[in-house]
Amino acid sequence: MTTVVELREAVVLLGRFPALSGADLDVDEGEIVLLHGPNGAGKTTLLRTLAGLHRLDAGRGTVLGVDLGSARRALRGAIGLLGHRTHLYDDLTVLDNARFWAAAAGVAEADARRAMERVGVEPRLADVAVERLSAGQRRRVALAILVARRPRLWLLDEPHAGLDDTGRDLLDELLGEAVAAGATVVLSSHELDRASTLATRSVLVSGGTATSSTLGSDDAA
Repeated sequence: MTTVVELREAVVLLGRFPALSGADLDVDEGEIVLLHGPNGAGKTTLLRTLAGLHRLDAGRGTVLGVDLGSARRALRGAIGLLGHRTHLYDDLTVLDNARFWAAAAGVAEADARRAMERVGVEPRLADVAVERLSAGQRRRVALAILVARRPRLWLLDEPHAGLDDTGRDLLDELLGEAVAAGATVVLSSHELDRASTLATRSVLVSGGTATSSTLGSDDAA
């Protein structure tokens, strides 16, 4: 089994605050790992660290064989991060956003268009500025761009938020398809009833540490 993520005693400081304070995590290829725990526990920081957006202040880690201490920028092309912010440009249309992010990732525009169709972005929205979209529509556009990029590692922070029931079901299907195609998924969620049915394993994040766990009645805090 190929190891995709390996963290050992990982420490990440945001200012002087230890957002991660000695986290250990292993993720193998093809897993869907659910991060759960209370707000402020470090889930978002952990995901952003795996995406190479935060440097390690102590400890060590690799993602897809890339050392997080010395070469984290090399991860950008192989990682797909969908966080609370969609990183879409509000003043551009949906199609222009798709073209921009497709070009940045080396993806053909036709692939981005097919991904938007797969994710249920209605054709009538193509020429609409992102600032005029609902939260759910923005989420679908961002998800379509992620699908078009076909990342090896999907990092998702509360991915079901802002989606209606149809959108949530579609997201679950897309995650299954991604894993079947060889990708790996790490997601955080408070929607444990739904997310736990997707996950192959759960990890409790608490106080900046990460521990393999079994979901229980107190985990939705």
